[in-house]
Amino acid sequence: MISVLILTLNEEVNIGDCLDSVAWADDVLVLDSGSEDRTIEIARDKGARVLHRAFDDFASQRNYGLEEGNLRHDWVLHLDADERVTPSLREALRGRAERDEHRAYRVPSKLMFQGRWLKHAGMYPTYQVRFGRREALTFTQVGHGQRGALPPEQVGTLDEPLVHYAFSKGIADWVRRHNRYSSDEAEHARETRLRDVDWAALMTADAQARRRSLKDLSYALPFRPLLRFLYVYVGRLGLLDGRPGFDYAVLLAFYEYLIGLKRREDARRSGEPSVEASADAPLEADPQEA
Repeated sequence: MISVLILTLNEEVNIGDCLDSVAWADDVLVLDSGSEDRTIEIARDKGARVLHRAFDDFASQRNYGLEEGNLRHDWVLHLDADERVTPSLREALRGRAERDEHRAYRVPSKLMFQGRWLKHAGMYPTYQVRFGRREALTFTQVGHGQRGALPPEQVGTLDEPLVHYAFSKGIADWVRRHNRYSSDEAEHARETRLRDVDWAALMTADAQARRRSLKDLSYALPFRPLLRFLYVYVGRLGLLDGRPGFDYAVLLAFYEYLIGLKRREDARRSGEPSVEASADAPLEADPQEA
């Protein structure tokens, strides 16, 4: 009934547990972008099919898997190797596929860090479109992340979350990845300006569209690293997550700071005015898409 598509690159630490969490699926495709560790070996030992494609961006990888992966079922669940499907989510997915009320669904994610769920600092529930009909669920790239391309009225929302082990390969790996992501976000920032904000979406009933527009609008504010820290640690009560909540808020502020540095570096190289000096400055993409 449900096919599973998993993106990988050097995920020997994660892929076994990820595949175990979807052992109930009879069609699992691992789309690998050049692993040099035991990722492919483990995937095949667990019974998954493996397909190779050089990585360009997340949206293109997912779309390629949908189009070229010879997936057996109409419904597809998209995963990263550091994500796990709980038994409750499995039943929710099956139920939605049987009822067929929407063409795709947003799935919440529980972020795990330092051995605990960041209920507050992780901004739960943060949703991504990850489950839907194969012919309908395509993705577009925004910054370093991807978004579903369906109109809001065709997308439902699940209550049961994925479990996300974003730090399973350590802090150093997270920093390396977010250094790359910050470059993508800085590039996206040059293409997104205040006049591009979807003002109508601020009044829409669609929570996800409204949230994106509010984020775009907020990117025009100065002192983004400090504001991100205060929002996560104080505004979202990350302080209730103890030391892990504080550490994660600092990491997000650091990520914002990298984006700002790269924006200013790009502006100097191109001879453009500093982004802080322009009321029509480009807007950064959301770090929570990371």
